[in-house]
Order: sequence, then C-alpha cells, then structure tokens
Amino acid sequence: MTLLLMAAGSGSRYGKLKQFDQLGPNGEFLMEFAIYDALKNGFKQIVVITKAENVSFLNDYLKKRLPENITLNVLAQELTDLPEGVTFNGERKKPWGTAHAVWTARDVINGPFVVINADDFYGQSAYENAATFMSSSLNDSAYALLGYTLKDTLSEHGSVSRGVCKVKGEDLISVQERIKLVQKGEIIKDEDTGLEFTGDEQASMNFWVCRPSIFDKIESEFRLFLKDENRIANSELYLPFTIQEMLQDGEIEVKCIPAGGEWFGVTYASDKEKAVKSLQDKTEKGQYISPLWN
Repeated sequence: MTLLLMAAGSGSRYGKLKQFDQLGPNGEFLMEFAIYDALKNGFKQIVVITKAENVSFLNDYLKKRLPENITLNVLAQELTDLPEGVTFNGERKKPWGTAHAVWTARDVINGPFVVINADDFYGQSAYENAATFMSSSLNDSAYALLGYTLKDTLSEHGSVSRGVCKVKGEDLISVQERIKLVQKGEIIKDEDTGLEFTGDEQASMNFWVCRPSIFDKIESEFRLFLKDENRIANSELYLPFTIQEMLQDGEIEVKCIPAGGEWFGVTYASDKEKAVKSLQDKTEKGQYISPLWN
C-alpha cells in the first residue's frame, strides 16, 4: 500500500509554504504525522509530489527519518511532464492541477494507493479504515473516499471550499464543490450559491483511495485538456472531477467511508495556533511519540 502526498501548493492564503511549516512538538511538518499514521497501518511506500526546487530538500529530510524498509519517492510536478507525443509551447505559471500531480507518480506506483493533501491532518482512524478497504477490495475498479462531517471541517477565520457529498448507502453518488461555506447560527451557508446545509453531510477533504487504473484516465483527460486553449489558460485538471467522471461512466465504484476521526487544516495563518495545540495535545495523550522519529 502506498501513501501519495500532494505538496506542490503555494500557500497563497496561508502566507508561505505551509507544507514545510513546523507545527509538531519537535518542529515536525504536518505531513510527517500523516506518514507516521500510514506506516502504523501497514503502508510500505511514501510518494511525495512537490515543486522541483523542493525535491532535494524533502528527499533528504524524509530519508533521515523514515525506516529503511520504507520506499520513498519524492517527485517534481512539472509543466513539461506531458503525454507522449504532446507538446506545449505556451506560457503558464501554476501547475496543471491535482490530477496531474497524481499522474506524476504513474511510473512508481503499481498497486492501491491513498491520495491526500500534505497540509491536512486526517486522523489515525482514516488510515486504518483505508488500509482495511484496500486489503478487502482487490478489484481495480474499487475506489473510496474517506468522508468527514461537514460541520467539523470549517474554519473560524473565514469561508472555506468543500466538496459536499451525495451518498446512497455506502456508495458515493457525487461530490459538489461549494466554494464559500460559512457557519451561520445553526446552519452552514454557501455564500456563493445561497444553498444551506445542516452540517451533518459528508464532506470530501481529498482523502481518496485509488488504483493504478486512474493513470490512463488522467492521461486521456490531459490530452483533451491540452487541445482546449481556454482550459490551458485558466483551468486545472482536478482529481475529484476525474474520479467523478470515471464513476459516472461506470468505470469504477466509489465507497464513501466515514473517516471516523478528526480533520483539521491550515488554510489561513490564523489556523496555525489551533493546529499546533492539537498536535501537542495528541502527543501528550500518547497518540504520537515525541520525537516522532527515532
């Protein structure tokens, strides 16, 4: 089993590269707690997708900390990484998107894998539940989303964007992105559309269980994307959209599995204090050792 961490973001709202902010009791990055939780649940490979300028640093940093029996791949997400036979001569500064970030790992992953954001904390039970799913569902079309209760994923410091899930039994039907969610008394309101939610809905925090079958799908979508001048200029390839298209086309089934634990992120700089305190509390309660790596 493989854990793929997406760490190529710019942290524009946070004010700096939050992936490398020292939030743990001994200065650990948030992604280190994800890696620790994954290894505790039987994951044997760690793949990190980052910017080219961070590859050497991150590879050296993690290599010193991870057990020798764990495979580590730190890869750069680059604009020049294109499907065979395709060229791009235009100008673009930001990466091609989260689906492209996953596609970056196509040559190093050959089994089921979890995809997460490197700057989010997902809770230990999420990795346990994901590992159980991957071990019991061997079909290459068996995907999953680890869901979190919407009201537990908001920020006190501003609106947030969340994928609100439509679920039937255990099956994920769709994920609809709501880009300006705020708490308004007893309800949650999307100030962009005016829609209201109870808060008990399942939300996607980008914790996906995927299979290698997704790489061919991303490549075919990427080829179409690169033929559309408007999309090249203003859009990105998003992983949730690719998974939903596979789901709607009947290529895969996606289970929505309650994560069963706490999620928190550091969207805004003011979220840092809460994250630091939470990690300190969990360490003091014995959920994590200190220092995290011996």
